[in-house]
Amino acid sequence: MKLGLFVEPYGRHVAAWRHPNATRQAGVSYAHYRDMARMAEAAKFDFMFIADTNNVWENMDFYSRSNMGAILDPLQLLAALAVSTERIGLISTTSTTYTQPYHVARTFASLDQLSGGRAGWNLVTSMFPGEAKNFSMPKQMAHEDRYERAEEFVDVVLGLWSSFERDAFVEDRATGLFFDPDRLHVLHHQGKHFAVRGPLNVPQSAQGHPVVVQAGSSGPGRELAARTAEVVFTIQQTLSAAQAFYADLKSRMPKYGRRPDQLLVMPGLFIMAGRTESEAREKYEEMQSLVHPKVGLSLLSNLIGGFDLSAYDVDGPLPELPQTNGGQGHQNALVDRAIREGLTIRQLYLATVGGRGHWELVGTPEQIVDQMEERVLKGGADGFNVMPPFPGELKTIIDLVLPELRRRGLFRTEYEGTTLRDSLGFDLPCHARQQPEGIAS
Repeated sequence: MKLGLFVEPYGRHVAAWRHPNATRQAGVSYAHYRDMARMAEAAKFDFMFIADTNNVWENMDFYSRSNMGAILDPLQLLAALAVSTERIGLISTTSTTYTQPYHVARTFASLDQLSGGRAGWNLVTSMFPGEAKNFSMPKQMAHEDRYERAEEFVDVVLGLWSSFERDAFVEDRATGLFFDPDRLHVLHHQGKHFAVRGPLNVPQSAQGHPVVVQAGSSGPGRELAARTAEVVFTIQQTLSAAQAFYADLKSRMPKYGRRPDQLLVMPGLFIMAGRTESEAREKYEEMQSLVHPKVGLSLLSNLIGGFDLSAYDVDGPLPELPQTNGGQGHQNALVDRAIREGLTIRQLYLATVGGRGHWELVGTPEQIVDQMEERVLKGGADGFNVMPPFPGELKTIIDLVLPELRRRGLFRTEYEGTTLRDSLGFDLPCHARQQPEGIAS
């Protein structure tokens, strides 16, 4: 299976910054991130994944009690980490709703060059309503409109990444020719949302272009992923839900001329491991005891689509909710869990603050790997984005869980090559070998 490290400065658990062993100012410490990156690389993780949002939480009860106010720009951070690492992939989120394709294409192509072909772009359409207010927009763009924009956005980025053929830069000193103009393809894109001439002024990297990652589980999100993504970051709580998502997503690919093995499904996975089950449970309960009730309630409100739950009895059921214009995958997963397990609002937020909606495994290495193995072998995932509860638990996962995975032959002992595509088992993308169909030269 493939394993990515989902990097958060204090850890995935919403109260991780309050843990006695938490590193102060972790969110702005390059040394802290560097040490995590090197540890993950030594353990042979496929990549480190830094999620990002343009949202500043308007609920001050949450914002003032979380670490969300001290987070570095991930692309600048990954550019620095490219110098401190050699093999591990470097993936970051950038929104298609609040950026321009040329910016994204150039920035990620530059990171890809600087890292020797280890970059990945996590494409999102932005799920929080508050993000629009930071970009001169009175309200959030409608869900279907965000995905319509994203469809065109990714086409422009892929077109720009294929501006130059791989052997275009001849650097012929005798003739004075730096690149062969016959191997340059100018985009000349004219669409509903974008008019981009091109070309991009960054050559292709050792892996052709950055790996395209997509985070979205709604219908439009699945369609976009089936057509364009190479890795999907998703959220399912149960094996049956994971199997249904996996089968549906991969069944959509053939109509785009793609094979199912050209896309990896890698859901988030929160892991709290211990040498005994009681040890793991004690650590988990210690983290849970640090959750401030206002933080738990506010986090849940945002993850279910920005609906204010403060007027409802926290020891009563979740009210019936209209479909959100925000992150529909998160909303559906959490509402389904509340119904399936009969959880009150308080019980649901306590079940959410660890993985923040993602699958949680707490127990011994054997218990954890049993469930990881089942989900992969039974068609629910190709691997996982591992979410340590707090940074100290990364070492525990490496020391306890990875050896059990290797004992069963489920995870590598060495990297397969030098690029992220090498690690993930992908060939050079078609856009790195030929001009994308439908794009004028």
